[in-house]
Amino acid sequence: MPEGPVIVLMKDALDKFVGQKVISTTGTVQYDHSLIVHHKLKEIKLYGKQTFLIFDQAAIRIHLLMFGSYEMDEQTKPEKNLRIGLTFKNGKALFYTCSVKILPLEKLDEIDWSADVMSEDWNSKNAKNKLKQNPEMLICDALMDQDIFAGVGNIIKNEALFLAGVQPESKVGKIPAKQMNAIIKEARDYSFDFLKWKMKDELSRHWRAYQQKTCPKCGEKLMKKSTGKTKRTSFYCPKDQKLYG
Repeated sequence: MPEGPVIVLMKDALDKFVGQKVISTTGTVQYDHSLIVHHKLKEIKLYGKQTFLIFDQAAIRIHLLMFGSYEMDEQTKPEKNLRIGLTFKNGKALFYTCSVKILPLEKLDEIDWSADVMSEDWNSKNAKNKLKQNPEMLICDALMDQDIFAGVGNIIKNEALFLAGVQPESKVGKIPAKQMNAIIKEARDYSFDFLKWKMKDELSRHWRAYQQKTCPKCGEKLMKKSTGKTKRTSFYCPKDQKLYG
């Protein structure tokens, strides 16, 4: 599943269409085309792993899910996988094997934009308050909760916890304030590092825990375990990452 930084890269590719009118659309998504065709793309907003293409009367919400993808200008993937394609005067935006919903603009007012770890609106205090309301939640689940850390995926989860020195199965309510502050900071900071390294095509070179076998700090073997309610894989050092709770 693409994480927040990958969606930022997708937005960068889409930015050239802002201010342009949609000439035509295609794809398997069924909706009222009059809401989009012949309307200008006014703005693109991100919320974690979700992309919102905002028009005068409606917004298109795109979520790439686990296996979604996109192309710009030239279609090289099968038509059957094309969920929605938008043709502008200066090119095409094509989205495959993903979730697409047409939303009324009022729905955008219901989104807590401050939960997006890569947004200028990010608010760490709000994240901390949400965590306090869920003391029994495991921190591995909390970091993957898009209502708290929108944009964080399994890579960022693993790396943030390693950098903060906290084991993934620690209970939120048992983690000391200093360590919790470190987790929140690392979740945001690593997201921007992720973006920087992804742009240079060197992301995996910087992994310290994710898909690694030994701890870069102590040299001990890293644990690999399915953790939390979602059973996503965690990689952690039993020596350098403390279990709370």
